[in-house]
Amino acid sequence: MTDNPPDYELSDRMALSTAAQVKAIGHPLRTTILQLLHERAATVTELAAAVERPKSTVAHHVDVLTRNGLLRVVSTRKVRAIEERFYGRTARMFYVPAEPSPTGEEMPGDFNDFEVAARESATAFEQGKLWGFIRHARISEDRASEFWDRMAELVDEFDRMPRSGETVYGFAIGIYPTDHPTLPAAE
Repeated sequence: MTDNPPDYELSDRMALSTAAQVKAIGHPLRTTILQLLHERAATVTELAAAVERPKSTVAHHVDVLTRNGLLRVVSTRKVRAIEERFYGRTARMFYVPAEPSPTGEEMPGDFNDFEVAARESATAFEQGKLWGFIRHARISEDRASEFWDRMAELVDEFDRMPRSGETVYGFAIGIYPTDHPTLPAAE
């Protein structure tokens, strides 16, 4: 597959290893900023225009993401004696690893991509434009892990797609244990 945007070098994946990183990525405006930077590097001014928020507000959120290692300055240019910074993501995909934090901190429990997806998808549902499936299967934990690896590849493919068209689509994917009933063993 051809490696498409963004227009700067970045890692494929980054584990969020501190509670501060998880909290930083959990804010809706910061998530939007990270999503925009999948397209290309951008200045605070460009990001503020895109999200229709004050430059000072966006600068604050960019600073939080930068302090937590999720963004970095990828290039600069001089504009009337002022150095303008272009920010980029440090990785295509951020994830919370299953193993405990190396610092021993307890990670926030409110980091739920499905909650964000449910909120974002409400309008699409009302307009009849929400495509989705939910399935349940009784499988081993090893099989669930293998399936997750395949889903992560699909997420990576989605992240690398060229940015085009007029509409930004959300893509939510996951696997989780449930308390659904199971049939007893066959006699």
